[in-house]
Amino acid sequence: MSSELNDLHARIGGFVKRPEFNDYAEKYSDHFVMERRDGIIQVRMHTDGGPALFSFGLHNAWGQAWQEIGNDPRNEVLILTGTGDRWLDASPASYAEPPTQWPDGFAYEHAYYDATKLLENLIFAIDIPTIAAINGPGVAHTEIALLCDITLCSEETTIADPHFLTGVAPGDGQHLSFQELMGTKRAAYYLYTSEQIDAPTALQLGLVNEVLPQERLLPRAWEIAEMIMQRPRATRRLTHAILQRPWKRRLVQDFGFGLAHEMFGISSGKANGRDSK
Repeated sequence: MSSELNDLHARIGGFVKRPEFNDYAEKYSDHFVMERRDGIIQVRMHTDGGPALFSFGLHNAWGQAWQEIGNDPRNEVLILTGTGDRWLDASPASYAEPPTQWPDGFAYEHAYYDATKLLENLIFAIDIPTIAAINGPGVAHTEIALLCDITLCSEETTIADPHFLTGVAPGDGQHLSFQELMGTKRAAYYLYTSEQIDAPTALQLGLVNEVLPQERLLPRAWEIAEMIMQRPRATRRLTHAILQRPWKRRLVQDFGFGLAHEMFGISSGKANGRDSK
């Protein structure tokens, strides 16, 4: 289909060139290993080739990468996963200073703006079916996986929102995935307690679709992606649009509210010259 589009654009003229896979795969290589086969693009988070550690660089890269992946018509199905047996852990360097001691402007540019685009661009810039394969426990941003159309996880996976436990209001995205998928009452419990949700419980609560042994996780993701690729291109993309509609509503209605409250709580602690307890 991409070659047909290129031919059409060439005949009509005036079209702006779309992103090239090799260009953006290299551009984001410090944070993601990307590979593409028969229209299926796999994006694997990493840090120095090992399990991914959260950093403000990664936080900044997500939203930009979604834009370029979504703007490449050669991408037909997205698989998102991590490296090794961990999803995403905290990097000590990223938390060397508590949020209340961040320099002026940092909270907006790297906490508010990047956090906004991280989810907005995943939901609004990606127009192809999305499959997440959570490859193990981690302490950060599992909401990215939960917002995908299909979410698989390994048997060792745990999911939690640690914000309230650390003295920060939980408003930057995980709370939305909990509220939407498990319901208001159960979400409140897990947001207050920061209790870890193991893989069987995640399946029971409706956070994930399948729990698999580690060695079966990515092969299963590719099986589903290849099944999806057997359907017509328009059918694939329009089905994704239907399935993502609730997330678009949720983000438009609630995401800015939650994120602004989280940021206000952090800045309030800073203004009072104390931490965010």
